[in-house]
Amino acid sequence: MSWGCCVVLMLPSCRAQRDEDKRRCREQILPHHRVFSTRMTLAAYREKMRELPLVSLFCSCILPQNPEPPAEQKEAAGVVDLNLCNIRDMEVIELSKRSSGQAFEVILKPPTFDGGPELRATTPPRQKPSLEEIQKKLDAAQERRKCQEAELLKHLAERREHEREVAQKALTKERQEHRADAHKEQRLMHLNASQEKLQEKEKHSVEVS
Repeated sequence: MSWGCCVVLMLPSCRAQRDEDKRRCREQILPHHRVFSTRMTLAAYREKMRELPLVSLFCSCILPQNPEPPAEQKEAAGVVDLNLCNIRDMEVIELSKRSSGQAFEVILKPPTFDGGPELRATTPPRQKPSLEEIQKKLDAAQERRKCQEAELLKHLAERREHEREVAQKALTKERQEHRADAHKEQRLMHLNASQEKLQEKEKHSVEVS
């Protein structure tokens, strides 16, 4: 009995565990009223310490709980840095609590890009061209312009040649048709003359007979 109390007093690093044990003792003393007294007699404390297992007491003293981080570290821990946005607000909802563990649902608010770095397209600085480079560019532009003019003149010449060929073909066709019509008329005239001569010969033969 006295040894358990000595263990608690000799290990000051277990203050949080001792406070928790005191709270449990108070709850066991007053289970119906659930009243937590701030004072406790030494005899009652020794009686409750006698009921606690020494193994759990030693484990709790050897492996103390981590101290709570300061408020600044807590605030920094709640910040999720995504390089482009900071998520500072979240909501934790307890779903179920069992002896094996607890289940939570963490709801994060949409990220805000107000504090994120501003993305800008950076272009390397352009160097000033020299007079020689400017002259080369002007010469190249002049050559391109000459080539374009030559191509345009060539296209116009080909178009004119095509139009001339089309006109020549149309004129040739018209002449051929005119010649054919003239030849047809001459043939008809020759046939008519031949028929007239035959009729005159027949008429002359009838008169002679």
